[in-house]
Amino acid sequence: MATNLFDNAISLLDSGTVDLQNGDPKSTVYTVPPKKKAVITMIIIREPTVSLAGGTDFDFGAGANADDFKQTVNLATLIGTNDYYVLTNDNTLITQVYVAGETFGVKPATGATLDAQAIMDVFGYEYDA
Repeated sequence: MATNLFDNAISLLDSGTVDLQNGDPKSTVYTVPPKKKAVITMIIIREPTVSLAGGTDFDFGAGANADDFKQTVNLATLIGTNDYYVLTNDNTLITQVYVAGETFGVKPATGATLDAQAIMDVFGYEYDA
């Protein structure tokens, strides 16, 4: 039985700066710790350094292509440095439990025109494997 809040609540698992320009490789934000599994419930992309105009296709998830949580996310409307975007996996019929060592992040398929970065917050919960 879990005995602390972290094991009993959806919480911020990790935050990091991600690269969002077209052609950038996958940015990893969260790695599932040893002997744990994780359920990702929500992503927030916030405070872009510049407009994400042109960024119409971003993939989120694990693996080299970061495409098993949500694909083809349009972030082109984030044009101000105080903007944010909340992303959930709204397909409740398909779920993905991430196992120890898996890396979760974002990959621009058609990223922003400008050299853009933003903060990515990963929310969810971990449990013993």
